[in-house]
Amino acid sequence: MSKIQEAKKLLKQYFGYDEFRQGQEQLIEAALNGQDVLGIMPTGAGKSLCFQIPALMMDGITLVISPLISLMKDQVGTLNQAGIHAAFLNSSLTQGQYHTALKYAMQGRYKIIYVAPERLETEGFINFALNSGVKISMLAVDEAHCVSQWGQDFRPSYLKILEFLKKLPYRPVLTAYTATATAEVRDDIMDILNLRDPFVLTTGFDRENLYYAVKRPRDKYRELLSYLKEKEEKMPGSSGIIYCLSRKNVEEVCYQLREDGFSVTRYHAGLSDEERKENQEDFIYDRKQIMVATNAFGMGIDKPDVRFVVHYNMPKNMESYYQEAGRAGRDGEPAECILYYAPIDNRTNRFLIENGEENEELDAITKQIVMERDWERLRQMTFYCYTKECLRHYILNYFGEQTSGYCGNCLNCLTEFETVDATMEAKAIIQCIRDCYRDFGLSTIVDILKGSKSQKVLSRHLDENSQYGALASESIARIRQIINEMLVYGYLEMTDDEYPVLSVADITKIDDNWNFEIKIPKEVEKEKEERKIQTKKRKKAGAVAALAEEDTELFEALRVLRRMIASEQKIPPYMVFSDKTLVHMSTMKPSNDEEMLEVNGVGEHKLQKYGERFLNEIQKYK
Repeated sequence: MSKIQEAKKLLKQYFGYDEFRQGQEQLIEAALNGQDVLGIMPTGAGKSLCFQIPALMMDGITLVISPLISLMKDQVGTLNQAGIHAAFLNSSLTQGQYHTALKYAMQGRYKIIYVAPERLETEGFINFALNSGVKISMLAVDEAHCVSQWGQDFRPSYLKILEFLKKLPYRPVLTAYTATATAEVRDDIMDILNLRDPFVLTTGFDRENLYYAVKRPRDKYRELLSYLKEKEEKMPGSSGIIYCLSRKNVEEVCYQLREDGFSVTRYHAGLSDEERKENQEDFIYDRKQIMVATNAFGMGIDKPDVRFVVHYNMPKNMESYYQEAGRAGRDGEPAECILYYAPIDNRTNRFLIENGEENEELDAITKQIVMERDWERLRQMTFYCYTKECLRHYILNYFGEQTSGYCGNCLNCLTEFETVDATMEAKAIIQCIRDCYRDFGLSTIVDILKGSKSQKVLSRHLDENSQYGALASESIARIRQIINEMLVYGYLEMTDDEYPVLSVADITKIDDNWNFEIKIPKEVEKEKEERKIQTKKRKKAGAVAALAEEDTELFEALRVLRRMIASEQKIPPYMVFSDKTLVHMSTMKPSNDEEMLEVNGVGEHKLQKYGERFLNEIQKYK
């Protein structure tokens, strides 16, 4: 039997799947052949299997370096449910539990051990790793972008990995995986981890099942309320995450939604460890439908049936947005990623970048460089909120992937735009900036163009600018839109410092032939109706909706049974079986163990553990 055939056998035995997903087989084969590996795969593409399967086939132990306690607990819980012995070593364990886990590991009880990077330099762990009875066959670095100071989530503790490897008397296979890495970060990972002739695979960043939308509502909460009511009407019980920039926002949105009758909980760093744990479990165990949270929530939460992720505020970079939005639809079924943008989000993010406590270990020069990179990332994120092009194209292009420029599954692609000539306004903006005796910020330029009589304008004699009041008849929102479009297309530039100011880009040469156009949505009734129909179709698509009417009752009964088993075992329902597996059961209606093993997502261990109860339930509906 070849190595890949053996790997497929293990895939079916433990995880219940017949075939590997795109990229998994090549990455697994490279690791089994002793080659270093770098895998860049989107959230939900099955990165974990790429090191878990080889770990089961190698002689010794596989160490998995992971940044978060919740991530380790979730992955180890899933492995244990599948019948694989695994453990984690982090600060959540008592001293006694930690030493017991190390003792069991030394006895060869675990094939996979998840380790926090900080543990790699502790005396107890180093002694364990150097013990003659311990063989570390592979070291897998999860969330590998954390090693790069140019990444959006740099963690200095990840730099300890190389120091740890140097202490070992031999070099294990080194593998690294991430969902969010630009070309620069990818090169950084290979350099810092010193990957030797690695097999590098990028499977692509596209998640076709995700619908993207950016909205700029006047009243964010009213927009959110309307969206959630519509969601509840069309897909009752849908699970979702609402991300906010600040704890204050989280508290306000959570309180208002609770008052409006929604099943909601919250998560942010200001809550006690106990409350965070309880709230997180309420969401994962389906006791609460909606989680309102800061970005402190989510990494390591492998809940597959999240049907929507709403960003109540714009995050500070595309990497964070892609990662957080990517927590929707991990089961491969249609899900929605909505972002509500307001200009104040920009200011809040700048404040967070300038006053962040991350990277405290860096020297002043490096810290400044990292901050400038963060400002540039924020600029790219802001452009995403203004672009009229395909949103999926913008995201993929950011990560270096080319597309046709039309996806048919984002708000921009489903909106009819008309092109409007804004040459006169654009020329007024350029002239206004050139006439100023020094550089000013966006708000001041808008005030001049509007002909504001504020003290700020008059005391600086800005009413003497040749373009004072030139755009008095235009709305502030429209002037801002034109300026932002000009920034996107490179006619204007904005500095990356504490008080950003506007300037005319060197490339901007204005003559009689120069013209500037912007796109605005066409609000034609017929098109609006067509869009409603398209949206309705999109929302109702998916495995659950595809069930025949007579199978829906069985599916709901299986969900009740799953919830009961999960409650008995104190594990999240998805660790028993996913919705996708229950849908497959409902359509196949297996009668015996052999038929049950044909169901996607049912492995031998889970068949022994749960098969009888599910088969008995299915018999009632035959």
